[in-house]
Formats: sequence, C-alpha cells, structure tokens
Amino acid sequence: MDPHHHDHPHGHNHSDGHGHPHGHHHDHGDVKNIRAAFFLNLSFTIIEFVGGLITNSVAILSDAVHDLGDSFSLGLSWYFQKVAKKPRTKEYTYGYKRFSLLGAVINSVVLLVGSILILIHAIPRLFNPQHPNVEGMLLLAVLGVIINGLAVVRLRKGSSINERVVSLHMLEDVLGWLAVLIGAGIMYFVDAPFIDPLLSILISLYILYNVYKNVRDSLHIILQGSPMELDMDEVKRTVQEMDEVQEVHDLHAWSVDGEYNVMTVHVVLRNAVSMEEQHRLKLIIRDKLLVLGVQHCTIEFEIADEDCGMEDCC
Repeated sequence: MDPHHHDHPHGHNHSDGHGHPHGHHHDHGDVKNIRAAFFLNLSFTIIEFVGGLITNSVAILSDAVHDLGDSFSLGLSWYFQKVAKKPRTKEYTYGYKRFSLLGAVINSVVLLVGSILILIHAIPRLFNPQHPNVEGMLLLAVLGVIINGLAVVRLRKGSSINERVVSLHMLEDVLGWLAVLIGAGIMYFVDAPFIDPLLSILISLYILYNVYKNVRDSLHIILQGSPMELDMDEVKRTVQEMDEVQEVHDLHAWSVDGEYNVMTVHVVLRNAVSMEEQHRLKLIIRDKLLVLGVQHCTIEFEIADEDCGMEDCC
C-alpha cells in the first residue's frame, strides 16, 4: 500500500495521484465476508424458528430470536463496511472509513442487549429446567455448529474492527450451539436438564467480556486516542535520531478506523535547508514512520528559535 495515498489531511505532499482507496489491497474482502455471514445467518435463523417449534425447545426458539437480532446487526455491518469504501468528499475529508466503527459500536450494543436477555432467560431455567425433544436438538446443534463455524472461519481472516465484532456474533452462535450439542448429548443419556442453561450463562459472560473490549477499542479510536500499536516515544526518538533534526514537538497521532493511522509533527531542523532537501527529508521520515505503523504523515519543518504558534499544545 502506498504510504502517501489520497487521504491526505491537508491536501499536499501527495506522491500517489491514483486515488486508490485504503483497503483496495484486499479487494473489498471484508464486505464480501460480512455479506456471506449475513445470508448464512438469516437462512439459519429461519431454520431455527421452524426447528424450535418442531422440537418444542425454548432454548432453540430463544436462540432464534437472538439470531434474528444478529441478522439485523450483520445487515448494518454490511452496509457500513460498504459505505466505508467510498472515496473522501468535501464533507468527509478523511473518507468514510470511520463508518465501519459505527457498525462495530451498534453491533456491540446489540450483542450486549442479546447477552443480557440470554442471562435473564437462562438463570431462572437453572431452577426450573424444561424437557425438550433431545434428538431434534442434537440435529439442529450439529447444523448450527457447522453453518456458524463457516462464517467464523471466513470473518476471522478479516482485519477491521467491524469484521472482528461480526465474527464475535458468529463465534457466540458457534459456542451457543456447542453448548446445545453438549447439553443435548448429556441429556440424551442422563436426566440433567439444568446443564443447558448453565452453559448458556457461561457463554453469555464470555461474550460480554469481549463486547467490553471491542467497545473500549472503538471508543479509544473515536476519542482520537493515539493508536494502541504505536509507541509514541519510539516515533519521537526515530525522528530525533536523524543528524539534520534538532528536536521534535507538537506530535499528534490518531487512527481513522483502527487500521489507518495518521500523524502530524513539527520537526525543528539544525540548519535552514532548500526545498529539495526538505522534500528528501520528508520522504526519509515518512518511510521510517511507515515501518512503525504510521500510514499517513503531515510534516512541518521549522528552524531553531522559530515561533511555531503552537506553544500552547507543544
């Protein structure tokens, strides 16, 4: 990927000129992955409703309701991930990458509500277990593990936060169906119907923990926190170690979507240099920072004792 492509915050120092949107290098795979997961999920939700009614299993019916919520979330994610591919406009000068974050946040909220609803249903069933059609549950559980497992494998390869959150939805379903499979398997041989709600509670708690992590990561990006994988001290040290550089200040870094990191920096040079030399230094600095994880950097050169007008935030 070109480190200096079109998403430049200040509209100068381009070197690409082809206008390739970020993400083109994996050929919109994330959109295709989420679309595949959406159709898998929607098809299986319909199977679940029918299967739940036939087996008279409240567990499967409640999982069907939960999956219906998942389908809604996946549809949203698919839409937001497509929007995120649009080129930048005057209104959105960084492009639409951050829209995929919006999808991740909405999905996290749906997962949160879904998990709490599962807990509300599962806890009372510990004390008042019900006896469903175990053979039908086993068949549906095997189907559930296979279909949702395919979606997880597909989305786990993805790199965007949106894909990670969506793969969590699918993983939740796989684990849920594994719980049904194990529970139904045990209930087939032993009269222990409390096992099903117990596993359901454990899975919900695991998912809630993951939702917390995803929401925390999304909020960190939305609140313009410096990218978590970027060591700001190392960034500063890397630029300051150059012979021509006296000091570095007014360093700001943030991430557009958790993958594409942007930085602005004021670099104080020891001596005044020509425009050609400045251009050469910018290319060197950009290459050094790209290795550290900064895809896009705006550099402002100063000479010693120059008033940059930014002392309040230096």
